[in-house]
Amino acid sequence: MTESTHWTDVEFAELYLGDARLDRRARKIMERFSDRPAASIPKSCNGWGETIATYRFLENEAVEWRDIMAPHWAQTQQRMGEHPVILCLQDTTELNFNGQQIEGLGPLSYEAQRGMYVHPTYAVTPERLPLGVIDAWMWAREKIDADGVRPGIKESGRWIEGYARVAEMAADMPATRLVYVADREADMIELMKYAQDCGTPADWLVRAKTDRALPDGEKLWAHTLDGAPVGEISFTIGARDKQKGRKVRQQLWAKRVELPARRGAKIAATCVIAREIDAPAGVEPIEWRLLTNRSATTSEEVIELIDWYRARWEIEIFFHVLKNACKVEAMQLSHIDNIERALALFMVVAWRIAHLMRLGRICPDLDASLFFDPDEIRGAYLLTKERRPNRPPTLNEVLRLIARVGGFLGRKGDGDPGVKTIWQGIQEVRVAALTIKALREEAE
Repeated sequence: MTESTHWTDVEFAELYLGDARLDRRARKIMERFSDRPAASIPKSCNGWGETIATYRFLENEAVEWRDIMAPHWAQTQQRMGEHPVILCLQDTTELNFNGQQIEGLGPLSYEAQRGMYVHPTYAVTPERLPLGVIDAWMWAREKIDADGVRPGIKESGRWIEGYARVAEMAADMPATRLVYVADREADMIELMKYAQDCGTPADWLVRAKTDRALPDGEKLWAHTLDGAPVGEISFTIGARDKQKGRKVRQQLWAKRVELPARRGAKIAATCVIAREIDAPAGVEPIEWRLLTNRSATTSEEVIELIDWYRARWEIEIFFHVLKNACKVEAMQLSHIDNIERALALFMVVAWRIAHLMRLGRICPDLDASLFFDPDEIRGAYLLTKERRPNRPPTLNEVLRLIARVGGFLGRKGDGDPGVKTIWQGIQEVRVAALTIKALREEAE
């Protein structure tokens, strides 16, 4: 990346909103949001005029949020084509705007709260490198009527439509195997039958929530557990909520089954159960029950499926960045349509932060100049008072400096920085870079 090229210019190079002025404004807003993701819209903009222009853009009814995301979708698909397997993660998060005067919002899981829902498809590699967002649903619920029925769209349809989108992409990417991965809400016979009826162009892997009766009357989970485990897996989970990080050891079972569907149809599937053994006292053992179209007869094949499901955590990181780094629930806009346009931009910002964090771990020795301009790199060294090496710095080195600016201590046992210290550091490093550039231009 050159001194004059911001990453958003590359990601949104093919943006077309029907007007060159709108295209330029969208790229500028994208740059501002990415430089200071946690700032309010007025604070992220450069002056009052730019702030007014940003609000006008977000209020422009001629701008469709899908058109804003279209170039990122295309760039993501291009990145996906460079890998043999891609995990297409789906999940839903709710955005709580309770107390704000925003038109078009609806009730959330608690009927008295007001907000909206976002359901993206997030593409990651099996090594957990996020490549981008490839699809999204955004909607607000209707209020439950007097008969206890909620009118409006059938929300469960988002899982099937999400798979349909992945299947469409699979047809354009014959060298890449796409795997649709989702949690328990996607445990739907309708989804599995849809995939089977269209030839399963993309694999599917979902966490099971229903202990179905098989055609012979036996229950699915008991049938799967009948017999010796096919293998074991061990991994370490990080600290979450109030639970400490710990090592997990699970035994694995897998059985090929036929799941009954409507009108006598059957779905060919594999049920995988991973059950923790030797869990610490007082800790609920971790158990996963998964369903997939893929066959898995060996320990290695079952472990691969478990690893793919564990990669679903990346979409939780994405939501964490979207809500807490980009602070999208603090946006004060007048209508849900305006919120959707802003979210189209912030979803790309959230991906970029998570992408840098994970890439710094997977490919630490990449040249940092591929991701940061020279002034940003210089700013990271100046703010941490570190001497710059005589060789080009690596991505991991610069990311650790940025994270230190954001509060990462960087001690020997601290491991790699997480997304929070990276997004906090990026803001200060970007301000330093702009200051360096301004001083240089003044001297000239």
